[in-house]
Amino acid sequence: MKTGKIDVAYVAELARLELSPEELATFQPQMESIVGFVEKIKEADVEGVEPMMFGQDLVNVLRDDTVRPSMDREAALANAPARTETEFKLPKIVEGAES
Repeated sequence: MKTGKIDVAYVAELARLELSPEELATFQPQMESIVGFVEKIKEADVEGVEPMMFGQDLVNVLRDDTVRPSMDREAALANAPARTETEFKLPKIVEGAES
């Protein structure tokens, strides 16, 4: 299944990887084997097969975003320890910021 020689040292250099000679010797046949498998896949007959993005249909599992009644503002703010007229008032949590 071997094809052309792959320069693993060059590929490692492009990826900014420092490989030892032992690692280069290990990865060289592995890379050539991978390229051989890709070449083998190219031989598959795909005549009449439509290209697809996903192997199955995508379905939106989220509900529709519709307006519905919600809690009254005063009821929501009733137990707030601190508040402005219409909002919860929270302590400042950003450290080192000056105001």
